[in-house]
Amino acid sequence: MERIILIETSTALCSAALAEGGAIVSYKESSAPKAHASLTAVFVQEMLSERGLTISDCDAVCVSMGPGSYTGLRVGVSTAKGLCFGSGKPLLAVGTLDTLVAQAVAERLTVIPGLTGDLRYIIPMVDARRMEVYTAVFESVIPSEAEGSLHYRQTTETSPMIIDENSFAEQLAEGPCLFIGDGAGKCADVIRHPNAHFCQCWPKASAMLAPALAAYKEKRFEDVAYFEPFYLKEFVATVSRKKLF
Repeated sequence: MERIILIETSTALCSAALAEGGAIVSYKESSAPKAHASLTAVFVQEMLSERGLTISDCDAVCVSMGPGSYTGLRVGVSTAKGLCFGSGKPLLAVGTLDTLVAQAVAERLTVIPGLTGDLRYIIPMVDARRMEVYTAVFESVIPSEAEGSLHYRQTTETSPMIIDENSFAEQLAEGPCLFIGDGAGKCADVIRHPNAHFCQCWPKASAMLAPALAAYKEKRFEDVAYFEPFYLKEFVATVSRKKLF
């Protein structure tokens, strides 16, 4: 029975979950501004204490690898590394866009009222300010008997994109598309195609379960010492306009 700690801090929502035997047994979240540094480790400790467990009782720690907030990703990765260094447990990493796609499937957001059949594409979007998002296209895959339920695979590279009325025209022409994430809402007024559906939300640690389990079973462990988040863009520091003297 795999027991995995899940940490998601790539956006404004700070969340953590504990999975046992393929199910989420504990979940914590907060959307309080800039609370990631003060809450991430606390959430993990609270979940373990409530279950009467320690980090030694877990099999792995999984963290969001990005793209997303520079500060949020640093907090999540630092917390996950600390847990792994201290316990010797393996480190797993799941992309933020993969989490959003898994969230859409797990929460049955692919079942849209009035929609006949399945979504052709899921297009996760992480807000990158103004009309820019971090995104990629995930295409529906017809399942074989061995695979079971419908799933989605990434067909384009993760990249920053400035959204306009012509964005994703090719995918929208082929069938229904779900735009999901904290960058989806601002695109609803720009992308007006009838095949476009939108879900404004943050990625949750609980939605990391399926991709985390896949990574664990395939032993896709990260190097704890050298692992770095996938920022996609270099961090740019700004200078305060306030004068100190």
